[in-house]
Amino acid sequence: MSRTEGEWEAWMAAAQAGDAAAYDRLLRAALPLLRAVARRRIVNPAEAEDAVQDALLTIHTLRHSYEPARPIRPWMVAICERRAIDRLRRQGRRGGRETPIDDFGETLAAPGANKGEERVAAAELRAAVAELSEPQRTALRLAKLEDLPLTEASARSGMSVGALKVATHRAMKVLRRRLGVEE
Repeated sequence: MSRTEGEWEAWMAAAQAGDAAAYDRLLRAALPLLRAVARRRIVNPAEAEDAVQDALLTIHTLRHSYEPARPIRPWMVAICERRAIDRLRRQGRRGGRETPIDDFGETLAAPGANKGEERVAAAELRAAVAELSEPQRTALRLAKLEDLPLTEASARSGMSVGALKVATHRAMKVLRRRLGVEE
């Protein structure tokens, strides 16, 4: 779809006035631009697409704040850039404190351990998790095993984000202590 000067701005102004068709045209026209911006920053195509989706959600949330007298492309590009940077930061934080489980096989048993030792380690881990308090088990399952964003894990568990963080931290601390893992 070709864009004449001011067309996107007019569509956004119409969208702000409640025109869903104009809003749809705007987002469809902007999608290739947003994808190009995200792909310039993020190498992984799936992560880049997630950044585009984050940008679309942010544009939707902030559409009331757009000033129709100003150019819309820089506004959208800035939002997409920020969402891409947020994704990269999240990857960096996660990558710095997590190790892919594939490197360690199916259990937490020591390398070279026989099947009997693996079963003991798995049983020991299950027993240690079972001894956690219910909020700690829930927080561990949602935040670490299901890897949900904190806001979603909070909504599912009924705990505040802060309480969820504390419960997860305490659960990990208890498990490390019970399994004899150094911190």
